[in-house]
Amino acid sequence: MTTEATPQTSDSAERPVRLVIISAGVSDPSSTRLLADRLAQKTVDLLAEAGQPASVGVIELGPLAVDIAQNIVSGFPNARVQAAIDRLADADAVIASTPVYKAGISGLFKSFADVLDNDLLIATPVVLAATAGTARHAMVADEQLRPLFAFLRALAVPTSVFAAPEDWGSTALGDRIERAATELALLVRSGVGRSIADGAWAGYQHQFSGNATRSEGSAAEVDFDTDLMRMAAGGGV
Repeated sequence: MTTEATPQTSDSAERPVRLVIISAGVSDPSSTRLLADRLAQKTVDLLAEAGQPASVGVIELGPLAVDIAQNIVSGFPNARVQAAIDRLADADAVIASTPVYKAGISGLFKSFADVLDNDLLIATPVVLAATAGTARHAMVADEQLRPLFAFLRALAVPTSVFAAPEDWGSTALGDRIERAATELALLVRSGVGRSIADGAWAGYQHQFSGNATRSEGSAAEVDFDTDLMRMAAGGGV
């Protein structure tokens, strides 16, 4: 699984693109996972045509459901959740795929998003995907996933992908998958996400000692000259 872009750094030129799937499907087989796999394979194929190698990792949320719930209650991830967070932090691109329940995204998907650092996916290209039992929920990805990833400051591609049962045999779904994968591959190859994060990282609010790959987690990152820090130190504003 691969492809090549204008290299931004020697590191980016040497290693494969790291594409990570987040799937909240819980059935076996899962249409949610199937949709994500099709998007990932098309993206990998397009990258390969451009000479850029890529690898695909998967975060299956179903087996982590209890761990994620415990994380929300305790405030601390266990080893399994931390491994998923680390994999996501290391991603060059993400495919986020959720089933639709009660006219909304999976609570499991939202719970996982709730335990992520707000700066974990800054400027990371993302494809938004959803599956449901009826076409009436076709706008859920844009109405609910897109604002969520906007809050996380990720770069969601323009085309979201939705699949109801009747869509699986249609050419229209394949066309939409190809369009979304093309947008994702082009964003990855352009290096725009890396450039945004590298150029503007200091301007974003970060969680101290967080999980984002650029987080140093040291006192050197703390701006002690802000009004809030002066007040905390007993000084005036």
